Amino acid sequence: MRILNVDDGEILDKDMNYITDEVHKGQLGRSQLEDDDVLMTITGRVGSAAVVRDEHLPANINQHLVRMRIATKRCRPEFLSEWLNSAAGLELSNRYVSGGTRAALDYDAISKIRVPLPDSLQIQDKLLAAMDTARSGRDAKMAEADALLDGISDFVLDALGVIPSVRQRSVFAVSAKDIHNSRFDSDFHSLKFRTIRNGIERGKYPSKTIDALCEYITSGFAAGRQNQAFDYEHGIPHLRPLNLDIFGRISLEGTKFVPKSSTAESKWCIPGEVLFNNTNSTELVGKSAVFNLEQTCACSNHITRLKPISQIVPEYLASVLNALRQTGYLGLLSTNFNNQAGINTDTLRQLRIPAPPVEVQRSIAVEVIRRREESRRLRSEAESGWQDAKRWFKDQLLGG
Repeated sequence: MRILNVDDGEILDKDMNYITDEVHKGQLGRSQLEDDDVLMTITGRVGSAAVVRDEHLPANINQHLVRMRIATKRCRPEFLSEWLNSAAGLELSNRYVSGGTRAALDYDAISKIRVPLPDSLQIQDKLLAAMDTARSGRDAKMAEADALLDGISDFVLDALGVIPSVRQRSVFAVSAKDIHNSRFDSDFHSLKFRTIRNGIERGKYPSKTIDALCEYITSGFAAGRQNQAFDYEHGIPHLRPLNLDIFGRISLEGTKFVPKSSTAESKWCIPGEVLFNNTNSTELVGKSAVFNLEQTCACSNHITRLKPISQIVPEYLASVLNALRQTGYLGLLSTNFNNQAGINTDTLRQLRIPAPPVEVQRSIAVEVIRRREESRRLRSEAESGWQDAKRWFKDQLLGG
């Protein structure tokens, strides 16, 4: 397990690294985990804690985590985890952080962290029961929010008469006349790819190429060295693929700034343009959003700017591109260059998109926006409620 597997009371079973049984029992024998061990991150994101369960075993930790084996007759492991994850617990653990380029917490500092321990396990259990209820409420809202987002792809493609998913086969035949652009890889000619492509080209609405649907298609520019000294008066935000968030919106969080003089006005984003992520990981290729910010912004050369013609609703175009990305269709169109997946401009220009009447486009766009905003609201409520519960937990221990 690594830092990314420990987060606010939860062991996240994602991107796990696997080791041999010999290494587990030999070289890493001292870092073996047991049920009820409390793990805490001690570098980078310092102080996040979670409890190990039988379902996570057998397992080891790397040097960026610390294992604490608890005297369970005095303290519930879950109680210690909740305290460490509280605002007060995080403040205490981060008070002892040292290190220059990377924050770190050593064993001596960890041993000095003080814990307000209730007199009995029964009181701890009562507090933990309240936190479990709050966590369940948060998880239920997050699951509902995720379901709304996950269902957008099927909704869009179903409304357009495109079948979004099929049973995949590992063996199939391809006619020589179907080999396009010298692509011989099996994924490109798979049943899933062909089914979606045929659904677009032969669906209930005529399809057109991106080239025919847009007034212009242009990439951003390659920015120079980041300079945090620039602000909105002297510089402009430089958008990257990471600034296209899961709600189909533009985010300025973590934006890189560049001086206005470094690029001509023709490179600046214009409201109503669709920003299309043309390179990154295969899963993120095609991530799209409509630019609607008041700030002057430019985008990196990893983003392609699409200006839809008057008969194409920008939110509709972005919704279809995002739906095709979620099915994996755009990932199958991408090629690798310098170990990075991407869709080149020529391929993007020839990508076909259903072009229904404007009123149909608007109805699809309105429903997509509604689902995204409802998902965002549920996520916000879930996070707000969870933070309220954490403050309540801290107040019960520290008297407010």
